This record gives sequence, C-alpha cells and structure tokens, in this order.
Amino acid sequence: MEWVQLDEPALVQELPQAWQQAYEAAYSILARTPVKLLLASYFGGLGDNLNLAVGLPTDGLHIDAVRDPGQLERVLDRLPAYKVLSVGAIDGRNVWRADLALLRERLASARMRLGRRLWIAPSCSLLHVPMDLERESELDPELASWLAFARQKLDETSDPGTAARRPWQARQRRLEAATRALQSPARVVPPPSPRGGRPPGRGGAGGSPACEPLSAARPGPAPGAGLAAVPDHYHRLLPPDRCHPRRAACGQGRRALPGSHERACGEEIAQAVARQEALGIDMPVHGEPERNDMVEYFGERLDGYAFTRFGWVQSYGSRCVKPPVIVGDVSRPGPITVRWSEFAQSLTDRPMKGMLTGPVTLLQWAFVRDDQPRETTCRQIALALRDEVLDLERASIRAIQIDEPALREGLPLRRSQWQGYLSWAVECFRLAASGVADETQIHTHMCYAEFNDIIESIAALDADVITIETSRSDMELLDAFHDFAYPNEIGPGVYDIHSPNVPEVEAMVALIEKAAERIPAERLWVNPDCGLKTRRWEEVAPALANMVEAAARLRRRYG
Repeated sequence: MEWVQLDEPALVQELPQAWQQAYEAAYSILARTPVKLLLASYFGGLGDNLNLAVGLPTDGLHIDAVRDPGQLERVLDRLPAYKVLSVGAIDGRNVWRADLALLRERLASARMRLGRRLWIAPSCSLLHVPMDLERESELDPELASWLAFARQKLDETSDPGTAARRPWQARQRRLEAATRALQSPARVVPPPSPRGGRPPGRGGAGGSPACEPLSAARPGPAPGAGLAAVPDHYHRLLPPDRCHPRRAACGQGRRALPGSHERACGEEIAQAVARQEALGIDMPVHGEPERNDMVEYFGERLDGYAFTRFGWVQSYGSRCVKPPVIVGDVSRPGPITVRWSEFAQSLTDRPMKGMLTGPVTLLQWAFVRDDQPRETTCRQIALALRDEVLDLERASIRAIQIDEPALREGLPLRRSQWQGYLSWAVECFRLAASGVADETQIHTHMCYAEFNDIIESIAALDADVITIETSRSDMELLDAFHDFAYPNEIGPGVYDIHSPNVPEVEAMVALIEKAAERIPAERLWVNPDCGLKTRRWEEVAPALANMVEAAARLRRRYG
C-alpha cells in the first residue's frame, strides 16, 4: 500500500488553538509511518485553517473545490513544492452533472503549476449519491440528461485528466453534450412524474379513478393544554400488513384495484382513532397509514419534485432512504393531507392533530436544485405548505404539527455562518405557519438534537407547542429551555420509542416531575420521544396506556 487517506473534515470548522496544536502533534507522529499520507478536507473551505493544513507533514492535501471554489488559488499559492494536491472538483453531495467546460477552465492554472502533482477527485465520498443513473429507465429523458450519479461522477472525474489524450472531436462532443444539458430551457421546468399519471390520493395510482369521499368532518373542541397525553407524529398504530403492500405497489408503478388502497387506509385510520380514544389520548393522530416516507409522501404531491426508482443512499446505520430530486419551482397543485385528517376528525370529538413535514426538512432531505440559492427553494416549499396549513384549518383541524427534525442538521459547519442560515430557516417555518387564526395551535417536533446553542432560533419559530426527545437525556435537554425562559409549551418525551421495552408509569411520572422542575406544569405536554412507526401494537398499546395514567396522576398532583 503506497497511500493512506486520512479524512479530516473538522478542518473546515473554526478550531481553537488547542485543537490546532493537537493536529500538529498527531501528524508529527503519523509522519513516521512508511506510507504516503493524503490529508482530506471536505464539506467546506479550509478558511483560517489553510496554513495549518498545508503545513502538516503529509504528502498530499485534498480540498473541496465545490463548496468553496475560491480556495483553489489560495491553496496553490501556499502548497509546498513536494505535495500532491487533490482537487475535489466533482460534487459528491448532489446529483447534478458537472459543467465540464467550466471545470477544465478552472483547473487550467492548477495543471500548469502542478503538472502530475494535480489529482482530480469528487469533493467527498460518493456514498452520498445514488449508484448508477443508467438504471433509471423510467426517468424523463430531459431530466436524466441533467443528472449524474456515482458512476457518472467517476466518468466526470476522469474527464479533465484524460481530455488531452482524446481526439479533438470526441472532446468537443463531450463538452457540447454537457453544455446542452445545463443550458436546456426546460432545466427549471418540472418534468412529468417518472411513474406517469397523478400520485395516489389525488387521482389514484397510474391514472386509476379517483377514490370515493370518506366522510365529512365535524368540528372538535379547541385543543387542550397542560399535561395533555399527546402521542407525537407518525403513528402507524396497526401492524403493517394491510395498507403497506398496497402503498408499495402504488410506489412501484403497479396499478392497484380501484379504491382498495383508500378503503384499507380508511379502515386502518378508523381503528387507530378508536384505539386512541379507548386509551384516553387527549389529542389523537390519524396514524398516517397512507404515507410512505415523511419527505417522499409530500414530494410526490408537490410540483417541482421528481423521484427515482433506485436512487437509494445510506441514511444512518443500516437504514437507507431514496431522496427526491427538487428539479424546479415548488408549488402545491392541491390538498395533500386534508382529506385524511378531515376523515379522522369526523370519527372523534377530540381535536385531531394534522401532521406535516416542515419546509427545512423537505429541503434538507432532498437533492436540491443548484441553479438558485437554497433559501429561495425553501421559501417556495414554505408557501406550498402554507396553503396546506390554511386548508387544514378550514377543515376544522385546530392543531397542526409542522415537523422540523432537520433544522439543526442544516447548520453550516462554521459557526460564523450559522445566523445567516437560521434567519431564513426560521423565516420559512413561520411563513408555512402564517395566516392561521390565533385559536389554531401550531406544533413542531425536533428529535434527537442539542438545543442549547440555537435556543433563540427555536423560540423564534413561535410554535405554540414543541415536542422533543428527553427520555434518554433524563430531561437534561430541558435545561436550555429553562435557562432561556422559553415562553411556549413543551412536550418532553417520556419514553424511548426506539426500545421495545414498555416503560412503567412510575418511570414516566418521575421524568415529568423532573421536567416540572424546569418548566411550569401548566405548559407541559406528555408524549413519547418520537413517532411510533417502528413499534408493534403489542408494545404501543401498553406504553400509551401507562403514559395516559402517568399524565392523570400528574394532573391530580398539580391540580
């Protein structure tokens, strides 16, 4: 083995002096190894760590010239004469094809100065993009011409290095093909759905007849507050053997029997609502049996999104997701969730909570168009969701949750850039929730995140109720809300939904009592850490029953 790559993405962050000294000490030891070392930074520019990075005793340096193209010349001016420079010139985080002509132009100076010491590479590992565009035979050809997955990005990576060895005509054809795709007038126009027809729920899968109305809603009472037993988002409260296969068939382009999917989902919603009423849940949810992924479901029903069949990428652990591609201006052609929420509300006198994925999460968990600022796309999504929120309110849904689990995930790596991002992210959330009456509660949910350093922005969301994970941290995450004097209501999770264990009533009571030491009891809600879609009813039912009992005991205690 001649080379070993050492990934150091932390070099694109602000580093305290102690960390810089630790780098120098560690790499002075690593330099004694009998192999060549390539120091790799990515996801941003080196910034004020540039001198540190080029000065470390390594044989080569990799930089991300996609996230920070301007750093290339700065690195060239400081790079020691013996070092290799690996330029991350191909975007490893997004699916759009490269502008090969522009790429060759940008690398011309580096090639002249470095010669064979110049390497061309993706900006980062290609595990962030799908494997092979050639498998997407159902994608609209115009859209496919704009994209490059991992295999295609490897071809793009080799282009600058091998261009000189190709015949002039072949080089010109390759450049012209890339230029035509990038300059296509349709580049900002949403292409047809890769599956054809309208998405299930608006007109049935593959153009099947529209499903029959379920029921008219009747208004429920105003949302309650104060130690209310409220299960959080994404409860599929029945075993996944009735709606899930039909939903999968729709997602794979197979034609379902007219109305069968809708009837099965309606029956499952009815059972979910009945079970929650029997358990004594104050504010039920409809269970969402009609939905697949929390991003994919909404993207399928918004203009401006497109979907692949095989575009899977690793999310975390062994879990994979298939992110949509935002290809054009985002808008909402019609209601998305209203019909199901309205039906669920008709089954109970208790206030039904409407469930939406927030604009920042719909942005973060997609491959986003690269021809306009991300915040512009996020505002388009927010306006589309605002229409949905207002339609839910008109359908007498008086509590609407706008989930933003990806809010913190979108933070730039450099703290100095946080405020710019948080400003437009908060603006987009508030835009999505704007226009409702004061009596309509706006909820949000953020799972498994630290809040101390962004608590002001969370408060600026101005959600009436926020639900968060706190069972694993033993309510310590509430310290940030207490120290900040967070003004609104909070639902700290009282049991870990990732565990099959059924929590005891006493354990949940103890957690809420700890929460009441930090947050006034009248502003506390009682709920699980997160959604219950990964659990079976045999686990969910007794856990929720214990949660309701815990809330009842605490209500008696706190009056």
